Amino acid sequence: MENRETLDENTFSELTFSSEIKDYLGETSKWAKLISIVGFVYIGFIVIGAIMMGFFMGSMGAASGLPFSPIIFSLIYLLVALIMFFPILYLFRFASGMGDALKRNDTTALTDSFKNLKSHYKFYGITILVVLGLYALIFVVALIGGAGMFM
Repeated sequence: MENRETLDENTFSELTFSSEIKDYLGETSKWAKLISIVGFVYIGFIVIGAIMMGFFMGSMGAASGLPFSPIIFSLIYLLVALIMFFPILYLFRFASGMGDALKRNDTTALTDSFKNLKSHYKFYGITILVVLGLYALIFVVALIGGAGMFM
């Protein structure tokens, strides 16, 4: 059995990136930049759609047949766009920072880039947990409501 050392900060100071790893990181940063730019464009379409929906549905007034103000739809779309903005921004910062780090061999830019990638995944992880919690809550409420119908 081989002797395993615990990983500490000194162990990581000896970590080096081969040219193959740098190529993979460079390619990853290019794809991440493309995905983030498409994400920003998509968010722009959501914002435009929210504004148009609020304007056109609001002008229909009572004829729209909605039980509440059409502005609510616009606000929901704007909220969705705002929520989507942050992980896309983190992804864009990762891509830009990684490209700069690889071009200049800059450890600080590399660290900031990975910090943004961590924030990107952390945002999605928290979002998934919140959505799963809401699903569980809806399921419990539906069970209680369904059981109440048979009493």
